[in-house]
Amino acid sequence: MASYQKILLCYDGTLEGRKALRCGADLALELKAETHLLSVVDMRSSIAQSAGLLTDVACGRFEETARAILQEGVDWLTARGVQAQGHFAFGYPIDEIANLAKELGADLVVVGHRCRSGLSRWWMGAGNTQLLDRVSCSILVACASSDEQREELAKEKEAALAAASQA
Repeated sequence: MASYQKILLCYDGTLEGRKALRCGADLALELKAETHLLSVVDMRSSIAQSAGLLTDVACGRFEETARAILQEGVDWLTARGVQAQGHFAFGYPIDEIANLAKELGADLVVVGHRCRSGLSRWWMGAGNTQLLDRVSCSILVACASSDEQREELAKEKEAALAAASQA
């Protein structure tokens, strides 16, 4: 196995992001690697969520949320014995991941991936494959299985029902 000395973990708070965080943490501990954690505010989805009207207030909320997700990831890693430096960026995630990997001289980038059906893959595009052409280091893609995705959806529905019943 290659000896990775500098690992960049990409975390967005999703099920796939958490899986990438777990896999990356295990490797970082095993290899005693320098570890970095990146959270990106994807401006394309932020603009879409705000119906094309990205006000300063909306932009601030997206940033607050992303910084909280980054801190959640750093805290999770710290609790498991991994010292990680957090990084935050605005932009297109593939660009920001590639830029930071190059800037840091990362040996390995760890990303999460949601397995999708053929139609969804066609509609949504290639996803992480664009990253392959943008970095000169290894990439570990942590995939959430269909069962994990179903379990996560069930938990989200249960939490929503519990919150609704308390309101």
